[in-house]
Amino acid sequence: MIPTLIWILLALLAIGVYLSWTAGRLDRLHVRMDAARAALDAQLLRRASVAQELATSGVLDPAASIVLYEAAHAARQAEEDQREVAESELSQALRAVFEDARQVEGVRAAPGGEDAAHELAEAVRRVPMARRFHNDAVGAARRLREHRKVRWFRLAGHAPFPLAFEMDDEPPAALVERVA
Repeated sequence: MIPTLIWILLALLAIGVYLSWTAGRLDRLHVRMDAARAALDAQLLRRASVAQELATSGVLDPAASIVLYEAAHAARQAEEDQREVAESELSQALRAVFEDARQVEGVRAAPGGEDAAHELAEAVRRVPMARRFHNDAVGAARRLREHRKVRWFRLAGHAPFPLAFEMDDEPPAALVERVA
């Protein structure tokens, strides 16, 4: 009787340790996901700020300035549920404004334009990387949360189900080809 009770207690202890380890792993994945989201938000804000600054600098033609400014402003002011769409529209505006290499050269030729173009190119190149890191962290958390043991024992607590950030983040080729 007593040896059976000891084996049952040891089995329950092993299961408890395993579930605790899994919950800790899930918590670390959520922390990693939150840090990646913060980095993505910072890169998106940087890209929108640089685009808005370039649009108001006077080095672009008026039509391009208006398109770029409105898209950047919309991206900065977007609510969370509309953020992906607004950021995609900013990517499309950047590609529309900088689709021609002559436009990029015109910006670079203006006083202070070389630095502005370089800063925008760097911001545009970092967004896809930050989004990839975020979506990788989301994928890892989702895969772990889909396991039965996590669902049955509610190891995720009340944390919302992680969602990937899907947007059009293709950079304008004429802008980033000289930086690469």
